[in-house]
Amino acid sequence: MVPEAEVQDVLEELQRLRARVPLLAGALAASTDGLVLAQDTPGVEAEGVAALTAAALGVALRMAEATGRGGFRELLVRGETGYIATYAAGSSAVLTLLAEDRINVGRLHLEGRRASARIGELVDTALKRTAQPAPAPHAPRPRTPPSGPLPHRT
Repeated sequence: MVPEAEVQDVLEELQRLRARVPLLAGALAASTDGLVLAQDTPGVEAEGVAALTAAALGVALRMAEATGRGGFRELLVRGETGYIATYAAGSSAVLTLLAEDRINVGRLHLEGRRASARIGELVDTALKRTAQPAPAPHAPRPRTPPSGPLPHRT
């Protein structure tokens, strides 16, 4: 899992993104298997959205592969009242954005791609750091006799 310090950095990135894009109704970073890493999604059940994102990601990956379009980058769903955009965020996370219908989709993609790149760097770096084994503690040194002739009784 991602350490708490990086989770806070991801949350701050989500909040900055929502401040930059006024018609963004929510932002969620999740692992590719559907676990919430950080979320700023008022009025939305983040765990459910993360799980659905993982399911949609699985289908999108298969579609990209089956059609020879390369690795997954993004997915856009348009509903009657807005958009759901999902972006790859590094090797093990995704960014899902909820946007109102009036949003400029080009701006949504521009900001979403930038934020997903930053979030991907944060998450991948944190996972690499936690995956590295901790250095072994130094074993106590055996006591060595002092150099020179041994003392003797006279």
